Amino acid sequence: MTRGTPLPGRISVSHQAIATVACQAALQSYGVVGMAARNLADGIAHLLARDPRRGVEVQVVNDRITIDLYIIVEYGTRISSVAKSVANTVRYQVERVIDMQVAAVNVHVQDLRISDTD
Repeated sequence: MTRGTPLPGRISVSHQAIATVACQAALQSYGVVGMAARNLADGIAHLLARDPRRGVEVQVVNDRITIDLYIIVEYGTRISSVAKSVANTVRYQVERVIDMQVAAVNVHVQDLRISDTD
């Protein structure tokens, strides 16, 4: 084998890594004030474990990623615009970082929150 010849191999990216990228992208999106638990059991688990990927569910089938995001939106913003922006931002960031096709980003708005006006 000559120097510089790439070795055959496989790169695998965990669901947790994908979820972390998606969560960070969502939290940096305009109008998103937090991530929400999918259900009561997840909410209790988050209180105990403080999982940084709260509110993100990732499925990978045939190298295509489906992401479900559970977000809390700033009260007073247009929910549909925030949801579309979050979906586009998350899709772009995950495809850029992970280099895999994202089949779908489903955004579930779980709550609205009024930010501190102080």
